[in-house]
Amino acid sequence: MGEWTLQYPWAPGIIALYLVCETFCRAKAQSLIFPDTQLLARLARSSNRLKRLLTFLIVVLLSVALASPVKQNEVIVQNDKGYEISLILDASGSMREMNKFGIVKNIVLDFIDKRKHDKLGLTIFADFAYVAMPLTYDKKSLKQLLEKIDVGIAGTQRTALYEALFMSSKLFKDSKSKEKIAILLTDGVDNTSKIPLDVAIKSCVKHGIKVYVIGVGGRGDYNPAVLSKIAKGTGGMFFEADTVDKLKKIYDEINSLEKSEIKANKYVKKHYYFQYPLALALLLLGGFALIRRRGHAL
Repeated sequence: MGEWTLQYPWAPGIIALYLVCETFCRAKAQSLIFPDTQLLARLARSSNRLKRLLTFLIVVLLSVALASPVKQNEVIVQNDKGYEISLILDASGSMREMNKFGIVKNIVLDFIDKRKHDKLGLTIFADFAYVAMPLTYDKKSLKQLLEKIDVGIAGTQRTALYEALFMSSKLFKDSKSKEKIAILLTDGVDNTSKIPLDVAIKSCVKHGIKVYVIGVGGRGDYNPAVLSKIAKGTGGMFFEADTVDKLKKIYDEINSLEKSEIKANKYVKKHYYFQYPLALALLLLGGFALIRRRGHAL
């Protein structure tokens, strides 16, 4: 979409200055009194209102043109050295309890906003796992997609955790980034994957992926030993969250631990729109001149 801004934001102040002058600085013209000139007076008032309206519109349009409206888009050219992050989310039936999935989505959306110059991808799992979005710089599309995802999109009965981890690791097979991480969140125990846990972990190690694992809910909901094994086997960390506040702090901690100091190569593409209000102002100025000319002719 791009961001709208003004090149010279002080310029619209001219409108306020004009209104002040129009109110307090109007010149007093000499009056000539003629008998029985009511029709002439009405015509004069109507003409004056039109002139004042046109003058005001011309001032507004010229002020906007002088302010120079600009629409700018930030374009990332290259960022091979930045972070690449895979978000792996459990969307099984148990995540519907106490709106866990909705809470997780809001926290993850906030996390995405904080990773301005990194590539992010999204993998969802329940009865089966699938890559919802490959690694991308397009945060807007990623957020729009995540907002539409809900529990049940991949089934509700099972938890294909190992399959999701393995599938997510394949996102990095052509990656040139030195910093590759995955954030795996679950409230369950794998009970359907055809991929063994060790194979999933080895795939992450092969591609140089550090996995941060988050268990949500009570300890009886997930297997801490399995989740800890994934984290340790890949050089990541294992976290447990039984409250919303703890979950927020975990994502903030991961964001802090994996802070990218590398700036993306980018440029700002600007589109200027001053010509449109300027053209309209000139058109109205021509109309104003024509009205004044006819007025003098009368």
